[in-house]
Amino acid sequence: MQLDKIDLNLLRYLDSLLREQNVTHAANQLGITQPAMSNGLRRLRDLFHDPLLVRTSDGMMPTALAIQLQPRVRSILQSVDEVLHLGHNFDAESSARVFRIMASDYAEATLIPPLMQKLQREAPNVIMDVMNPSDVSFHDVEKGKVDLVINRFDTLPQSFHQKSVWVDRFSCLVPNDDRFDEVMSLEDYLEAQHVWVSKTGFGVGVGIQPEEVQKLGWVDSTLAELGHKRNIRLFTRSYNVAMRSTEQLGLVATLPSLATRLMVDSSSVKVVEPPFEIPPIELKMLWSPLLQHDPGHIWLRSTIAGCAKTIAENADL
Repeated sequence: MQLDKIDLNLLRYLDSLLREQNVTHAANQLGITQPAMSNGLRRLRDLFHDPLLVRTSDGMMPTALAIQLQPRVRSILQSVDEVLHLGHNFDAESSARVFRIMASDYAEATLIPPLMQKLQREAPNVIMDVMNPSDVSFHDVEKGKVDLVINRFDTLPQSFHQKSVWVDRFSCLVPNDDRFDEVMSLEDYLEAQHVWVSKTGFGVGVGIQPEEVQKLGWVDSTLAELGHKRNIRLFTRSYNVAMRSTEQLGLVATLPSLATRLMVDSSSVKVVEPPFEIPPIELKMLWSPLLQHDPGHIWLRSTIAGCAKTIAENADL
């Protein structure tokens, strides 16, 4: 194979084809016509002397050679991208770029407002498009269609880049009445009715089975190890709903401490320490290797990290 026979665009076509495994979708992703992508696939097959993608009952599937080529082609394109960005700086003050971030409502409520205050001062024309976890799939992130995902993650794809945002401890949001002392006992905790809230990772969630304690997260797993189970009356994926259920329904919400701070102005609730030790949670940001060397993306990650550090220090995390 001679270098003078290789069109760099063919490697872009191959990368997109192997990710999408569909000619039409690959063409749409690169903004070219379907016939142009089909012609590119024909040229790639001639170049590598291999079909690369084969039609099966499950759709287009990569050949053994294509599977070997995929990480190498992606690495080449990332290296080219890095070279092309050398000497290019991101001008935050004048940029009108739109950054798309997936965030849980816990991350959105605690991180995004202070972040936007910082952007209003330093990058007044930058636009943030914040999406819900259910709006975003693994493939959206992998393809770089979403700049960052900010959430708690049970498992992480090894190919993604990641950075810790902060580590938060748990607090209990309880009704502000004589049922709960400033120091809550385990007996009072177990006698109370609770709201459960969690949303990890990204993608569409599934229904909860209350009897499957091991799948309910750190709070319930820790209680189970102590031989106890709390009386959960409401399951939600919204931290805002969980906090309002304490205020309006009298349910106890065991939440990350930064979330409970959002209710400090409410006279209907108070924040107390849990009556048992709960492992802390780590909020992370995750992004595609396709965006690793992008100057604007580097600026965004640095800005978020700096903002998160200030929040964590002010909260004494």
